Amino acid sequence: MLDIDKVREIVERVARDYGLEVVEVDFRGGGKARMLRITIDKPEGITHDDCSRVSNEVSTILDVEDVVPGASYTLEVSSPGLDRRLSKPAEFERFTGSLVKLTTHELHDGNRHFEGRLERFADGKLTLDLNAAPKKHGRKQKGPKAPAVERKVEIALADVEKANLVPEI
Repeated sequence: MLDIDKVREIVERVARDYGLEVVEVDFRGGGKARMLRITIDKPEGITHDDCSRVSNEVSTILDVEDVVPGASYTLEVSSPGLDRRLSKPAEFERFTGSLVKLTTHELHDGNRHFEGRLERFADGKLTLDLNAAPKKHGRKQKGPKAPAVERKVEIALADVEKANLVPEI
């Protein structure tokens, strides 16, 4: 059985040597379809060379130390992408000011799905400005425009089931 903590330890050590952050280490599948997926990042973004260096070094260490039992698996090293997942407090702090889409475990004002600008993260709680969410294209309302009502929601990080950045292009 794979010791994912041992794999993460190796990946963290290699990433640290290159000034990279490990976002995720995931092992899935079975038989010949096993995949070890490593997601890395750095503030200025990930390059192909970053992925290649980490892949080569991690692959060598895993093989030499025989950390992944069985003969075959696919190793994939990539960036988190524009719609990266957020889960750690440091990620919510780093991406304050960004658009975020999230799902909660519990209902908040009758909803579990929210999209808005991450206005603040402090004391284990995040504040979303729901007025900042992109407008959905639909039918225009006739008549005078209603005054904007400030819509914000405060959610405990422990209640966040899933959160992703929303690309702003």
